Parts: sequence; C-alpha cells; structure tokens
Amino acid sequence: MLVFPQDSNLTKHTNLPDLPACFQLSVLPWTPCIYLWLASPFYILYLKKNNRGYIMMSILNRIKTVLGLMLWIVCWTDLFSSFHEMSQNQSKPPIYFVTPLIVGMTMLLATFLIQYERLKGVQSSGVLFIFWTISVLCAIVLTMETALPANGVEDKLRFTMFYIYFGLTLIQLILSCFNEKPPLFLTLKNDCPIFLFVFYSMAIKGYKSPLENKDLWLLNKQDSSELVVPNLVKEQATFRKAGPGAEPNHMSVSPEEEEEEEEVLLSKWKEVRQPSFLRALLRAFGPYFLIGSAFKLLQDLITFVNPQLLRLLIDFTKQTNAPLWWGYSLAFLMFGTSLLQTLILHQHFQYCFVTGMRLRSGIIGAIYRKALAITNEAKRSSTVGEVVNLMSVDAQRFMDLTTFLNMLWSAPLQIILALFFLWQNLGPSVLAGVAVMVLLIPFNAFIAMKTRTYQVEQMKHKDDRIKLMNEILNGIKVLKLYAWEVSFKEKILQIRQKELTVLRKTAYLSALSTMAWTSAPFMVALTTFAVYVTVDEKNVLDAEKAFVSLSLFNILRFPLNMLPQVISSIVQASVSLKRIQDFLSHDELDPESVDRRNNASGNGADVINGTFSWAKQDQATLDNINVMVPQGSLLAVVGHVGCGKTSLVSALLGEMEKQEGQISIRGSVAYVPQQAWIQNATLRDNILFGRPYVEQRYRCVLEACALTPDLEVLPGGDQTEIGEKGINLSGGQRQRVSLARALYSEADVYLLDDPLSAVDAHVAKHIFDNVIGPEGALKGKTRILVTHGISFLPQVDNILVMVDGRVSEMGSYQDLLKQNGAFAEFLRNYSLEDIIEDDEVTVRMSHQSVRLSSVCCRQMSIMSNDLENPKKMSRRRLSSHDVCVLCVLQVKFKVYWEYAKAVGPFLSLFICFLYGCQSAASIGANFWLSEWTNDAQHNRTQDQVSMRVGVYAALGISQGVLVMFSSFTLALGKIQAARKLHQTLLDNKFHTPQSFFDTTPIGRIINRFSKDIYVIDEVLPSTILMFLGTFFASLSTMIVIICSTPIFALVIGPLALIYFFVQRFYVATSRQLKRLESVSRSPIYSHFSETITGTSVIRAYGRNAAFVLMSDMKVDENQKSYYPGIVSNRWLGVRIEFIGNCIVLFAALLAVIGKDKLSPGLVGLSVSYALQVTMSLNWMVRMTSDLESNIVAVERVKEYSETQTEAPWIVTDKQPPPDWPPKGNVEFADYSVRYREGLDLVLRNISLKVEGGEKIGIVGRTGAGKSSMTLCLFRLLEAADGEIVIDEVKISEIGLHDLRSKLTIIPQEPVLFSGTLRMNLDPFEKYSDEEVWKALELSHLKRFVSNQTSKLDLECCEGGENLSVGQRQLVCLARALLRKTRILVLDEATAAVDLETDDLIQSTIRTQFEDCTVFTIAHRLNTIMDYTRVLVLDKGQIAEFDTPTNLIAQKGIFYGMAKDAGLA
Repeated sequence: MLVFPQDSNLTKHTNLPDLPACFQLSVLPWTPCIYLWLASPFYILYLKKNNRGYIMMSILNRIKTVLGLMLWIVCWTDLFSSFHEMSQNQSKPPIYFVTPLIVGMTMLLATFLIQYERLKGVQSSGVLFIFWTISVLCAIVLTMETALPANGVEDKLRFTMFYIYFGLTLIQLILSCFNEKPPLFLTLKNDCPIFLFVFYSMAIKGYKSPLENKDLWLLNKQDSSELVVPNLVKEQATFRKAGPGAEPNHMSVSPEEEEEEEEVLLSKWKEVRQPSFLRALLRAFGPYFLIGSAFKLLQDLITFVNPQLLRLLIDFTKQTNAPLWWGYSLAFLMFGTSLLQTLILHQHFQYCFVTGMRLRSGIIGAIYRKALAITNEAKRSSTVGEVVNLMSVDAQRFMDLTTFLNMLWSAPLQIILALFFLWQNLGPSVLAGVAVMVLLIPFNAFIAMKTRTYQVEQMKHKDDRIKLMNEILNGIKVLKLYAWEVSFKEKILQIRQKELTVLRKTAYLSALSTMAWTSAPFMVALTTFAVYVTVDEKNVLDAEKAFVSLSLFNILRFPLNMLPQVISSIVQASVSLKRIQDFLSHDELDPESVDRRNNASGNGADVINGTFSWAKQDQATLDNINVMVPQGSLLAVVGHVGCGKTSLVSALLGEMEKQEGQISIRGSVAYVPQQAWIQNATLRDNILFGRPYVEQRYRCVLEACALTPDLEVLPGGDQTEIGEKGINLSGGQRQRVSLARALYSEADVYLLDDPLSAVDAHVAKHIFDNVIGPEGALKGKTRILVTHGISFLPQVDNILVMVDGRVSEMGSYQDLLKQNGAFAEFLRNYSLEDIIEDDEVTVRMSHQSVRLSSVCCRQMSIMSNDLENPKKMSRRRLSSHDVCVLCVLQVKFKVYWEYAKAVGPFLSLFICFLYGCQSAASIGANFWLSEWTNDAQHNRTQDQVSMRVGVYAALGISQGVLVMFSSFTLALGKIQAARKLHQTLLDNKFHTPQSFFDTTPIGRIINRFSKDIYVIDEVLPSTILMFLGTFFASLSTMIVIICSTPIFALVIGPLALIYFFVQRFYVATSRQLKRLESVSRSPIYSHFSETITGTSVIRAYGRNAAFVLMSDMKVDENQKSYYPGIVSNRWLGVRIEFIGNCIVLFAALLAVIGKDKLSPGLVGLSVSYALQVTMSLNWMVRMTSDLESNIVAVERVKEYSETQTEAPWIVTDKQPPPDWPPKGNVEFADYSVRYREGLDLVLRNISLKVEGGEKIGIVGRTGAGKSSMTLCLFRLLEAADGEIVIDEVKISEIGLHDLRSKLTIIPQEPVLFSGTLRMNLDPFEKYSDEEVWKALELSHLKRFVSNQTSKLDLECCEGGENLSVGQRQLVCLARALLRKTRILVLDEATAAVDLETDDLIQSTIRTQFEDCTVFTIAHRLNTIMDYTRVLVLDKGQIAEFDTPTNLIAQKGIFYGMAKDAGLA
C-alpha cells in the first residue's frame, strides 16, 4: 500500500525535498501512535502497583483534558469528511480512513492517561511528554511539506484541520512541562521526572541560600528501609534454608544431619553459603535494575548513528552540486540523535543510582539486624571498627558498582558493533588495530590483579590504623597521665608507613594503566591506518575513511577504558561481598536457650545442671551450675574477681553458649550491667528507654535512685543531652541512670550486676534501702544482685557464693555463717561488728542520705563535665554547629593552596605543564592526519606515505610518554601530600589538651582519620587527574574547531556562559547536598557503635525492634539527602550534554555553510572532535564538583591540625635531674584551677604541704573537687592561680613528659589497649621480663597470667574486654608497680574489686610504696583510716586536714562520713 518512490534522487537532489504523499499520510502520523500504544500497557500496570494518592482536578488538568478531546474531534472530523467524500462517489485510498481513525483513538488514549495519572497521583508524566514531543516533531516535518503550495490549497478542510492539530499538540507539549499539585494525603513528593523542571526550584534555593533538611524531598516509599531491608532479609532467609547444610545458627536441623560429624556439616555449609547473599541481592534488586539495562541497550545502538551521519556529511562536502538543505538536515539529524542519546542515557543512570541507593540501605539494614543477634564469640572476631567499615566502605562499594555494572555486557556489545562498522570502512586492516587492543587486555588485567592484592593489603592496614586510633582516642587520658604518647604515635606511624608504601605501588600501577588507556585508541588508529595504506597501493586514506574510523575508535575508547575499571570494581565488590557475607553468616544467639514461658516450679529464675562458655570451643566458664531463685526473693551473688559472677548474669540473659542444662526465667527481665551503658540521648529518654512517660512513676524512680539532686545541677534538667558513652555524667551518675532505667521498666526479674560499686557509700546505702533491699521499690520482684559490698548481705534472702565458675555454697546469711565454709571465712577477715545496726540508726541514716545525696552531683568533678559543656548542650545547638561549619564554608582558594603546598608548589606547576604538552601533541597528531587525508584529493599520495605515517606515529607516541610522566609526578605528589597532612593531624592530636577530647565526640575525630584521610589518599588525587584530563580535552576541542571554522568563536561565548551558569548552579546545590549527606551519615555509624556496645542491654529489655527502627530512620534520613544528589546529577547531565550537542550542531552547520572553502579533512576533524566534546564537558563539571566536595577533606583535616595545643612535652633548658623527685615533697601554694576559660573555679586557694612518704587520703562529697586535685598534679588542668612545687621544682615550668613520667596514677576506670599484656604494662620495653613478672606477682595476677598459654603475650581485646573489670584494675596496679615513682595517686581505684582483692591491693601499696608519697581518693573509708593524714574537700576548698583520729574527735564532716560507713 505504501508506495515509496523507486528513485530516491527525487527526494535528495532537488533544491527542496519532497516526501511521497503516502509516507506523509502513514509513517509520520503513525510513529507517535505506535509508541504510545506500546508503552501504555506497561505504564498502566506500573501505575496500578504504585498508587500515590489522587490529585484534585486543577485548571492545568482540565485544560489538558479539553485539548485532548479537541484533538480527537479534529482527527475524526478528517475521518467523517472522508466518509462524506465517499458518499459523494469520490473514491479515496484506504489510508485516508485508517490514519485519522488510529490518531483519533490514540488521542482518546492520551486523554484517558491524563486522567488516570491524576487519580494515581502522578505529578508529571514522562511517557506523555515523550509522546507529545514525537507528535510535534512529526508534525513539523509535515508542516514543511504542506506549506502553502504555489497553486493554492486544494483540500481546504484537511489543510485547516492539520494546522489546528499542529497547534493543539504544541500546546499539549508545553503544558506537559509543568507540574501538577502534590497528591492529597501524601508525604511523598519526589517522583522526579528527569527532563522536567522539578529540580529547578531546589537548585535555585540552593544557589541563593544554604539548603536545610526541610528543603529536601521525602523518600519514596519503595526506596525506604522499611520496604527494602525486609525484602532483602526475606530473600536471604529463603536461600539459607535452601542449602543442604541448612542453617548454621540454632535453627532446626534434621536429626540425621545432626548425627553426622560437625566437620562434614560445616564443609557442606561452606559450599552452600557462598552464593547465598549475592543471590539474595539479585533477587531483591535485580528486576528494577533490568529496566535500566534496557535503556542502556537502546543507547548503545543509537551511539552508532552519528559516525554514519558524519560519513554522509564528509561525502556532502566533497560534492560540489549537492543541495544545501541536505547538509542542514544532516546537521540537525546529528543534533537530534545526540539529544535522544542523552535522554535515554540519563534514564538508565537514574535506574542504576536508585538501585545502588536501595542496595546500600539493604546492606546496612541487614548488618545492623545481624549485629543485634550475633553471639559473643562472633562479636570477638569482628571489632566495632571493622563492622562500621562494612557499613560505610563496603556498602559504598556496592553502591558504586551498580552504576557501571551494565558495562559488563554493554562494553563487549559496543566493541563488536564498532569493529563491524570499522570492517566495512577499512576492510581487514582493522584486524591490526584489534590485535593491539587484544594485547592491551592482558596488560590491563595484570595491573587490575596487582591492584586488587594491594587493595586488600591496604584495607588491612587501614583497619589496623583506625582500630588503634579509636583505642588511643578512647584512652587518651590514660596515655597523657602515663606520658605514653610517643610510643603509641610510633605505632600509628609504623602502620601509616606500610599503608603509604602500598599506596605508592598502587599509584605507579595506575600511572601505567592511565598511559595504556590514553594511548590505546591512538595506537589502534595508527596501526590500522599504517597497515591500510601499506598493504595495497590502491588503498587511499581519504577524509571519509579516516575520520569516520576515528569517531568509531573514539566510541571504542569508552568501553575499553571502562572494562578494566568495571572488572576491578567487581573485584573490589567481591572482596566486600565476602566480608559482608562472613559477617552475616556468624552464629546468632539462640533465642530459645532461656525458657521465658512461666516455669512450672514457680521460681523466678532456675538454672539446672548448667554448663556455659563464652564460645562454642572454649572451655566452660561456668560448670555444673544449679541455682533456684524463688519468685520475689533477693539473691546476692558474691565471690572473688574473675570467679564468674558476671558470666552467671550473662547466662541468665541467654548471652552465653549453653553447652548443657536448662535455664528458665519467669516473665520479663530488666538488666543493669556492671559498666553502665548510656545512650547519646536526653537523660529522660535514657530512663524511659522507649516506655511511655508517667509523671508519678518517673518522679518516684528518680527519687529512689537518688537522681533528683543531680537534675537540679544538670543544665537542662532531665532534658540534658547526654554525650557518647555518658561522657558528661560521672561514673556514679551513669550507674544510677542505668538503675533507674531498670526500675522504670517494671519487669518481673531484675539482674543487677554490681550496680553499687561505682557510687559513694552513703548513696549505695540509699539505693539499697530504697530500691533493691527488702523495703525498696522492688520488693516482691525477683532480684539477683552481684555485689562486693558485704554490708548489705544480712538483708538479702539468699546468698550464692561462686568460686572459679562453680557454685561453692548457697543459702541465707545465717545458714552460711553456721556452715562455716568459704563464705564464713571470707566474712571473718572483715570486721562486721558495726554493720548490723539498730533500726533507728538506719531510719535516721536513710533520711540523712537523701539530704546528703542532694549534693550528690559529680557534675564538677569529672573533667568532661561543666555547665558550658558544648558536647551536651541541646541537640539543636550541636547540629546547627555542624551545619554552619559544613555548609556555609565555601571551599576557599586557600584550601587548594594548602593542598598544592602539601604536594609541593613547583611539582604542582610542573604537572599542569605536562598536561598542556600532552594535549598539544594530541592536537598536532590529528591536524597532521587531516593534512594527510587531503593528499587523497590532490592525488599526491604514495610518495609521501612513509613520511606521513612516521610523523603521525612520533606525535602520538610522545603523547603517551607525556601522559605517563604526568601520572608519575602526580603519584609522587599525592604520596607526599598524604604523608604531610596525616603527620600534622596526628602530631596535633597527640599534643591537644584533654579538654578538647572531653568536648568533642570521638566519632568526629575518628572521621578525620578514616574518611577524610582516605579521601586525601585515594579519592582526591584521581579526581585531580580526571579533572586535568577533561579540562585539557575540552580546551583542545575548542581550539581545533576554531582553527578549522574561525566563525565558531562567536558561538563559544554564549555557550560558555550557559555552561558556567549551569555549572555554578549545580555545584552550589550539589555541594550542599553532599554536605547534608555527610552530616546525616555520622549518626548512622555512631548509633551503630553505640548499639553494639549495648547489645546485651537492648536484648535484655527486648528493645531490638525499636533500635532497628531507629537505625532505619537514620539511614533514610541520610538517603533523603542522597536522592536529590542523584537527581541533580541527571539534571546537570541533561543540560551539559545539551550544550555539547549544540557544539556538534554548530560545528556541522558551519561546515555546511563554508563547504566551498573547507577541505573534507578539516570538516572531518572539527566534527569528529565536536562529537567527543559532550563527554569531556560532562565529566569536567562532575570533576569540578567532586574536586570541591573532596577538597573539603583537606579543609577538615587542616581544621583539626590547627587546634590549640598543650604545653611542650620536654623543655630542654628546664629539665629536672634524672633522679627527681628524690623525696616526694608536694606543696600546693595558694592554688586555684578551672576546667576552661570562662568557667568557675573548681579548686579555690588550696595551700598545703605534704612531706615525702606521707599517705594522704582525699575525701569529700561528690563534686568537691577530689579528682580535679589529682589532675592538677599531672597538669591535665593548668593552674588559674598559684603553684604546685614538687621537691623544689615548680611543675608549671618543666615539660609535661618530664613531669608525668615521674608520677604514677592508678586511674578510676582501668583502660587497656588491644595488644599483648606486656605491651600494656610496658609499651617502651624499658623493663626486663623478670621485673614484669615481679610486678604481676605483687599485683596478684601472676597465677592468672601463668595459667594462660601465651603467658606475657596474652592478647588483650579492644578495651581489655577479655579480662574482668577487677583484673583490669589489677593490671593498672602492675603498671604502677613497674614504674615505681616517688609519688603515687590512687583514684577510687578499688571500686570494682571485691573486698579480698581490695585488701591485697591495699597491703601491696603499703609494702611496696612504703617510702613514697601516696594520694588516695577514697571511696571506702576503711582503706584510709590508717593513713598519715586525711584531706577533706568541700566545694573546692580545704574543709579539714588532719590525722583520721583527730578528725573523728573534731566531729566535723569526716566524722559524719565515717559514721555513715559504720567506722565511727
């Protein structure tokens, strides 16, 4: 039916082309219709599944609908006029009936879609936008055809109807660019069509003023963790169950399998386990990703249209008589295909990025959920730092991979297509070029393999460095007190040196591969052309062949560059996959190990024949335990340090591996751990812990836990924000908050792990009376109390005595005394006469203790706490601080200069110079090629071939060499910068005063050492490399086009202006989005590390789900600022590529206009250059933006490298003699101190003299300034007034290390570092093994250590987790014994130790430090009753100072305290 003309010359070789009538009536009108009918079924299905609520009828919507109906009427008017003519016996071909019918039906479909979208809440429609665009384009062609003919219009009706149709479709196209109102009942507002104007509002807002959180769109439901994570977890579970070894955890395993050897089971499991997580990911995220892949396929095919058009264009310039309209059509066709390619490519990217975003949410969610369930053994194998790395680095790797993943099949496809067209162009000579490519593949593969091994090695060093850094920052106070900074700094620098060595190797490798891939297209072109002209004398290289081949080689360049990158990305992701999979396949705690159903015995808690260990293969920690706790009774658990008291509590919580026996607990559980776990939230939230707020109950709880007085002192009352790990509460307050949380939870069973050790004696009594004891708030509940305080034992129902992991005896207090066993022996050593007092004293005391506890606020006595502490001020102030630091700082030129200085200013200039040279060589080579192709026209070919090939080769090869040189110098520069910046940061942090660490969250400092240093090491240099590359590439394009068609210079101005505006707009907004994203990223990780440290508490209270929800919210909050970032990238891409497409258009148009003056070689050169400019322009904006975001890392590192430092470590001209202090005399002269500038004094005008060898006890109510006094001796606090003199030397004049190395402290909280026990005792290796063993013997650890297989090389976990708190305290004592200095300070050191060990410590101190001056901050007054003198502090001043006996006789403050403790 379609009668196309047989001779295309009719169309092409007239001055005005004429399309055949049949083509006009069929193909043109049908094209948009076919598109819409094909797309709509899928689109309707999609809308059915994704309902977003409906939109009210708006004026815009009404106009669109009316226009749609009018279009239908217009089409059918045509149809009826055809019927009318038929009835008038004028026969018309069938096409006159078919076309109006089809177009009319399509317009009805479009109108239906307009309404259907409104009902489904679509604000702007991509499908209809494309439909109206195609309709308008086809109509424009028809308009040109039906323009008024010379002899007047024959068919007036059709002519009029067509122009009405054209007008209406144009209006529809314009209207579809505007957004509808958001749907009702709906919070989701970011279904962002790429090529529309949604992003403009945000871009303008971001350009004018800093963006804030409220300006961001809310996440789409299907991108939120709420849907993504469960989906992934579900898929993972299905695969787990599918494997033959089934589940490694404690799920069901069939009996036959259980009988098999465990080894077999494990090996089977290994085989199955590997693919499971990957397959789960594919199942969960694959289908959505495939839509993106379809777009990619389409884009790949369209890419090859332009080289064919270029061939026609060069062909056109050769023909003298070709009509101009044909040239213009070709120019516009080139523009059109480029435009289409842009739109399709960005749709593909949008799908990929959203998939990546979901992947990250899914992986983080899965890891978080797993971390809440893993066993202690598993927790031991991966530290907090490593798991946070899984969430940050490894999840990020997956996210990055999704962008490129399609290249795996797309690259080979593009290569095959390019080779096919090249073969058509140049014949078999192409094989020479292919051979070069094939040879490059193993070279690149080798580099990728090497890079991978280095990558793994570097990750390991990085993990080690961050882990060590984390510990150093956690224990920085101890390092300062012991003057150990140098040793630990050396350790960090050793790791850093290894890291940089690996980095240098990687950098050299990447320089080689950069050279390979920059020179590859050129080498291919060179060999192909050389072979082509030398093989056969008839082969002439003309412009058409050369430049079409060149543009095909340029297309080849991208897949060839990408393949190795994609492969290395996949390799990295596979490393990450393995790490994540290993973590996700850890064993989980068995939720069934504790029977929570009401047990028949009627007891509150039972353990029958229980044997427990911390890990499956460990020996049992608790052996054959039988405990029955009657409902509502109070059981005290006592025993020596390390005998398994805490383990028993853990076993009851189900935290240990149950090897045999059974446990049952009746009802819900509340748990108070030995070291209180405090969340970074308000004080009230910490106590409520997710339960509803009931005023009355809450007040009672505060009163009972003696927290009411503390609230009066805290700046925000119970709304005070508590810092990480409860940094701004004292140890006692933390413990009381933890207790209040348990009390408020109203559980059935209370497990209290030594909650009274951290609080003062009178507060402990108050808490026992009001909470735990027989008359306390918990009477009638089942309570299990681990305790060292023997004064409370007479009041408990039963006592359980533990010895070495077994129950040695159990019974009531009286029974155990009668049995005369270990317990009675234990009690006899400690005078008990005064503990059992008469009731009235107790009553009087409990009143008094309430009064006393009103001073009970250690707010002032721990360094980190003071009223103006920025760390704990309201969350509002903290976040606004972050935002103002992060957002408003435009990255100044100064920061670039800082980085250039770190690289070396001359080196920086030299690098730029090399890049310039390499671009010059490349332009030279191409101009030479253009000259060479012009030989063909003048028939002066053969004689010059060798000369032409030679010069071409020389220019190209010199370019490759220059590339390599510039990459090498850049690599040298980057290593230098990385070393310098890290070194200054590290130096500064070790010299920073303690107050900085107390007011800055550790996460923030760690972030500088991990993320920012990583950016400086790896990301920033490659960004700079890419930036310089693309900048010079864009520059050379402009130069080439201007050289061939100088008039192009006029166009460059306006285009450059648009480019600049788009770039500024984008960079301003994108930078802020990046910053918002990074500000919202830290809470994910800090919440995570907080959760990991508190898993046992979270599980005990059954709060898993709530914490999972919190984590999900934080991830979503972060993705909320990431999503607009993706959209902004697409927005930018479309606009920049449009500018690139305009350059193509103008280059082609100018070539057409000046075709008589230009040689085909120049036309080919300028257009083929223009075709590649889009890529470089796009990358240049990307890189500018990346450069700005990444250079922030330098700024952040710089900011923390310039914080104020403490006094110098060593003052050479004031160094004290080596044997100083010979006597140990200490004198405070009118001494005052405050924590920081602008705060009140904590010690006022203290004056006292202590003779060498005196033993001084320091006591006082909480907050009196006891700890502050000891910190002053070490100059952790600098004097505000007055002096401290030790043996005639003013301590303020000597270096800090000279001072601190001559004093010894046993701190309140024992801090251990991961490493060997020997390293923890003697990091500088000053002492011999004999001396170390002697110290261990004196600190009663020798038996424990010699029982260990590795003896002194016993590995301590992070924070010394594998030693009990008491043992850690003893390690600190051993440190003191090793140093053996003249002055010893004990800070509440015995709080976590049972009485017997306490006794041992005291006797050791008395014998070993007999001739030393000892200052003890006493908790238990009985430890200082035999001291030389006691110093009583009150509100920072000396209240009493005399011998203990005199003080008791004076009946002052000390007498009152001694009376409370039953000593007076």
